[in-house]
Amino acid sequence: MTDPARLSIRVARLAVLAVALVGAACTTAPGAAVHSPYGSTGGARLSSAPVDRITVGAVAGLGSVLVDGKGLTVYTFAADHRGRPSTCVGLCAVAWPPLVLTAGTTAPIAGPGVRPALLGTAPRTDGKLQVTYDGWPLYTWPLDTRPGQATGQALTNLGGRWYVIRADGTIVRTP
Repeated sequence: MTDPARLSIRVARLAVLAVALVGAACTTAPGAAVHSPYGSTGGARLSSAPVDRITVGAVAGLGSVLVDGKGLTVYTFAADHRGRPSTCVGLCAVAWPPLVLTAGTTAPIAGPGVRPALLGTAPRTDGKLQVTYDGWPLYTWPLDTRPGQATGQALTNLGGRWYVIRADGTIVRTP
C-alpha cells in the first residue's frame, strides 16, 4: 500500500514535469527536439542560502549570470515589460515558477557580484512579491536541477522567449 503523502509528492513532481515538457513541445515544430547547449558545469551542488538571495553564477557558454540562493539560474520573460508586474500567470507560472520572496522576507538579498540598487520586487496577482532585477521580473525553470545549467536559455515557451540576465542588468539574448 502506498503512503498518501508520498503519492501526493510524486503526483506533484510529475505534474510539474508534464507541464514543462508539454510547454516545450507546444512551442517547437512537430518532430523537433528541444535542446539547449547550456547544460551543466558538472557536479556542482545546490547552495543552502535563501532562494530570494540573488548572486552571480557561471554557466558554460553564457558566462556570469544571475542565480538564486540555491545557485540555480534565473530567467527573464521577453513578454514582460521592464518596471511592470509579470505577465506570466496561470499555466505559465506553473511551468516557469516566479521567484518570490519567502514568507517573512520584505526584500530580496543581494549576494556577491549583484548590484543591490537593481534588486526590487513587483506584486503578483496572488499577493506575493516577485523578485525583480533592473525592473525585470525573475523566474526559475524546473528543468535546471544543478548550478551551472541554463536549459531554458532562449527557449520559446508559453508565449515568449526566456533569457538569462547579467549582474549589470543586460539580458543575454544569445540563442
